[in-house]
Amino acid sequence: MTLQIKHLGKRYGESVVFSHVSLDVAPGEFVAIVGESGVGKSTLLNCMAGLDSWDEGSVGLMGSDLGSLPDDARALLRRRHVGFVFQAFHVLPHLDVAQNVALPLLLLGITDDARVEAMLEAVGLGGLGARLPQQLSGGQLQRVAIARALVHKPALLLADEPTGNLDPTTAAKVMDALTAQTREHGASLVLVTHSEAAAARADRVLYLNIHGIKA
Repeated sequence: MTLQIKHLGKRYGESVVFSHVSLDVAPGEFVAIVGESGVGKSTLLNCMAGLDSWDEGSVGLMGSDLGSLPDDARALLRRRHVGFVFQAFHVLPHLDVAQNVALPLLLLGITDDARVEAMLEAVGLGGLGARLPQQLSGGQLQRVAIARALVHKPALLLADEPTGNLDPTTAAKVMDALTAQTREHGASLVLVTHSEAAAARADRVLYLNIHGIKA
């Protein structure tokens, strides 16, 4: 399995965010997680990558128990095997599009301009590598984020409300690019979303609440 979560629980003080969450994600599988605002979807996504802590249970990523790893080992595992797509894009405004996409490769000590350009072509942004982020639309910026998340060929892609700031037509195009490229690269995809249209594309849809997660 790419990802194995067993009996995961998270609290803030005395307040329970979620509990008893168990979930396996197979290689190449697309899983959508939906739930009400404030139920902890983004927190769960962060736990999957070891970016946030949890109070009970375990998270296994690519066969490694994240809870048993020191911070630097978690960071290296994440750098090699995980890609992120966020609602707020998180592109760096002082870097051009190609430089933004190349960041995961640079963190791994890799320089591969051809791969960067191929990813831009694949998400419909060919020829725009020299532009700055402020010269692009919201939909184009989200496709930059998708290209950046997949350029290093991660095993797991985590997407947090990637269409939340987009109009329905643009959101559909972004989801087309996200699902097509994830499948092209054989990556597992976990998407948290409020969008029924986005969730409907998944192989499985799971519902998160304070008591756990269910189909």
